[in-house]
Amino acid sequence: MADTAETVEAAGKLENAAGKAKDEMMVALDGVTKGDLSGLWPLLDDYVVPTASALLLIFIAYFVSKFIARICSLPIRTRIDETLGRFIGKLIFNSLMLFTLLGVLGMFGISVASFAAVIAAAGFAVGMAFQGTLSNFSAGILLLVFRPFKVGDVVSAGGVTGMVDEIDLFTTTFNTPDNRRMIVPNSAISGGTIENMSYHTHRRVDVFVGVEYSADLKETRAALGSAAESLRSKLVDGEGLGYQIYLLELGESSVKWVVRFWTNTGDFWVVKEDLTAAVKSELDRAEIGIPFPQLDVHLDGLSLGQQALKAVGN
Repeated sequence: MADTAETVEAAGKLENAAGKAKDEMMVALDGVTKGDLSGLWPLLDDYVVPTASALLLIFIAYFVSKFIARICSLPIRTRIDETLGRFIGKLIFNSLMLFTLLGVLGMFGISVASFAAVIAAAGFAVGMAFQGTLSNFSAGILLLVFRPFKVGDVVSAGGVTGMVDEIDLFTTTFNTPDNRRMIVPNSAISGGTIENMSYHTHRRVDVFVGVEYSADLKETRAALGSAAESLRSKLVDGEGLGYQIYLLELGESSVKWVVRFWTNTGDFWVVKEDLTAAVKSELDRAEIGIPFPQLDVHLDGLSLGQQALKAVGN
């Protein structure tokens, strides 16, 4: 209520000042028509000079604000993100111009506090009305600052997997492998798990396979090693890299193995297919079978003939 009263009072003062200026101007003009110029000098001192000074101040502030905004946003544009840099620059420019306009109003005797209260109240109302939009905006700022991914990365986030095409303040755009364009709100991305598949230059391909229990372990390992060696041109060697072959477990229907093969991230899916095909080919060449899952059922006290007769009788 107090802020409203101050605003009404400021508006009244502004109206009275405008009315007073109009009256004084009419008196001065009337004097000029009668050859009396003495009324113009007070008018110049009271209104023309302050108005010209205010316009000059706004003019200078415009260029100074643009210069400061450009200088402050340049490191952000070059080191972090172009979109965030432009936004920070506009925010700095508009803030400086707002302070300049409030200062000009103060020069004319208008209460700045009342206008600040109105701006704050309007900002609160807008914030409540666009709460969801502002959450996307704040999430976009976090994504641009901390950069969990960049344009061109293959990312799984917000229920979408695809290549990042564009990162804006409110949304992020993906191109999926089947050539669909997906636009996801930034709040859905920052509020969940983000998997960046392009972050590391190397990635491991895992191919799991189960072989029959009668297969010799050494022969099986040799066959799987031959499969990995056939793709050596795609292999990335180094400490903790290369390829590894592990016996995982004795399953219900098969002996389970895994071939782990390190390759460049960009070759992941090609190597995945080629290594799977090579594993199958080498096992076939070594005459090592890959059994189907099966379940043996044993019935105590009944022969096959009795089981058949019982089935026919039923």
